[in-house]
Amino acid sequence: MRSHRETHLISRVGWMRAAVLGANDGIVSTASLIVGVAAAGSSKSAILVAGVAGLVAGALSMAAGEYVSVSSQSDTENADLARERAELASAPEAEHRELADIYVGRGLTPDLADQVATQLMAADALGAHARDELNISEITTARPLQAAWTSALTFAIGAAAPLAAVALSPTAWIVPAVSVLSLFFLAVLGALGAGAGGAAMLRPVMRVVFWGAVALAVTAGIGRVFGVVA
Repeated sequence: MRSHRETHLISRVGWMRAAVLGANDGIVSTASLIVGVAAAGSSKSAILVAGVAGLVAGALSMAAGEYVSVSSQSDTENADLARERAELASAPEAEHRELADIYVGRGLTPDLADQVATQLMAADALGAHARDELNISEITTARPLQAAWTSALTFAIGAAAPLAAVALSPTAWIVPAVSVLSLFFLAVLGALGAGAGGAAMLRPVMRVVFWGAVALAVTAGIGRVFGVVA
């Protein structure tokens, strides 16, 4: 018989979430900042300075924010695992019944659930309870450092696109050039994210392009108002 091999993409969920978030935020926030400053009538050098500052500050903010938030998740997971480890040591019979009841709730007969719980706890009691009671697995467990550097790197890459448009465009064309290029890269990002996750591409592309266009329009309007007032 031929071996049956399956390829699932859920193992990518941790770094992919951070990467998509970082790149999307890098494009949208930096492009919006540039468009707002440009719409206010600023010089090209001032626009570039604002864009570079937005790239650096945004990348560092993404790294810090991801590290802190994912560390909080990791702390919660570790606390729950410590509590479960203590309960397994102090009341193994109760923990066995608890695990067996979970399997009964999933459709096993009581006798089979008892056998499954017994065998799984004999092999790795904490792992069985972490997976089936706490929903903590190796695939989905929190990884703060991975989330931090992934978000920071992809933010910087995303922010580089609108900055390149500023550097290559005449001052009068900065707003349309940055807007068009940013929306194009948002569409590409949506397609890549969907493809990496094995999902259909149309909805993710429309979603990121729509909200990117809203952000650009709002900041351009604010910049124009403040430019007129000044």
